[in-house]
Amino acid sequence: MRRRTGLGIVAALALLLAGTALAQQAADNPGPSFFRIGTGSTAGTYYPIGGLLAQAISAPPGARACAEPGECGVPGLVASALASTGSVANAEAVQDGALESGFVQGDVAAWAYSGGGIWQDRPKADELRAIANLYPEAIHLVVRDGAQIESVADLRGKRVSLDEPGSGTLVDARAILAGAGLSERDISPLYLTLDKAGAAMQQGQLDALFFVGGYPAGAIAELASQQPVRILPIDGALAQKLMEEHGFLARATIPAGTYDGQEAEVATISVGAQWITSADQPEALIHDITRALWSARSRRLLDTGHARGRDIAPDRALQGIGIPLHPGATRYYRETGLLK
Repeated sequence: MRRRTGLGIVAALALLLAGTALAQQAADNPGPSFFRIGTGSTAGTYYPIGGLLAQAISAPPGARACAEPGECGVPGLVASALASTGSVANAEAVQDGALESGFVQGDVAAWAYSGGGIWQDRPKADELRAIANLYPEAIHLVVRDGAQIESVADLRGKRVSLDEPGSGTLVDARAILAGAGLSERDISPLYLTLDKAGAAMQQGQLDALFFVGGYPAGAIAELASQQPVRILPIDGALAQKLMEEHGFLARATIPAGTYDGQEAEVATISVGAQWITSADQPEALIHDITRALWSARSRRLLDTGHARGRDIAPDRALQGIGIPLHPGATRYYRETGLLK
């Protein structure tokens, strides 16, 4: 009886020691944490930029360590870029906890947080917090050559894609139409993703399409390589009126040669693309993600991965943000002197 008791004690001690060892091993090698980034259509700019940033901040368990914090991503973090319908959907998903983060146009983020603009009939998305402003998104108005469209006013009676519900493009397209004295009743509206709109134009089923995003947009580049199209300017009195009515808009240009057949730069307006998260995300995590975003490794990925990546820079990180910064991002920007 004593022998069995002694063996039981030994077994219990062995299990205790094994459990302690496993606990220490788990502490030394924590499992992965997952962090999703809601982007946009795979044909637009959000999706490839999201992929680059997911790569920049990820450091799965077992990845090599770096001497400088943040240079090899966030230890234990596995980030992924998810295609979505765009800004509005991303803001809703982050607010509801269905996504950890997402890309949102600056105007949509500000309206969602304050309950203004397009958010007047929805509950405020007051859990939204900013990580960074990324780059300016140019408003593209692409018209079929021969469609006899020389201004926004000429869209009356035309077949126009405004992008799909839930997108920031739809929000801005409606604002531009209104600025020109038009509404969706004055056109034949279609609500297509950028790639589907490009395909419809190639098939002669569409006269014009709106897209808000960084240039060059892959689907527009493909469309321009297949048939003659023009990027219509949004300038003059209309641009001035829109900027006065909507403070988040700014002047922009699409450089000559961005798309096939575009021989001169095109004046337009833009809105900032912003990376947002939820107030519920841990301060330490968002601090480390922000640090990794502005690391030398991230810089290399952005500079070589996409034309708009070069526009993502620390001196623009706090421009045009109309919602509170996440405390983790605030701590990083104060540590680096970007925020006083």
